[in-house]
Amino acid sequence: MRAYIAGPLFNESERWWDEQIEECAREAGMTTFLPHRDGIEGKQKRPERLEAIFIEDRDAIDAADVVIANLNGAALDDGTCWEVGYAYARGKHLIGVYTDWRTHFSDQIVNLMIQCSLHHLCRSRDELRAYLKQYTATSP
Repeated sequence: MRAYIAGPLFNESERWWDEQIEECAREAGMTTFLPHRDGIEGKQKRPERLEAIFIEDRDAIDAADVVIANLNGAALDDGTCWEVGYAYARGKHLIGVYTDWRTHFSDQIVNLMIQCSLHHLCRSRDELRAYLKQYTATSP
């Protein structure tokens, strides 16, 4: 099973958290694509063709069975939101990770369009590990 790890990657703390999510997916037996490690973003400081990043990430989502999105922060990352929307349109199994305890409304954790796109929203790394273990054990 292949997992695409979506999330902001513009500072060390964002990349660190994406890597924690990726580690949970690997522990569950998934093959992962982490853009800042496996993609052009990690190989070139200033890629010459932005379109190359777009194509590579889009194709990696197409190849994935699952997309796990880092949704942490006061505002959701716009690139991550695009990845979630694209994955939803492609029928991918979507898992969000949001450990921030700020909430907007009593039944809304993150942006409602993103939240309603997800198959599951994990509120901790431990919950993500447990969900992925269960999901990989029961998926074809």
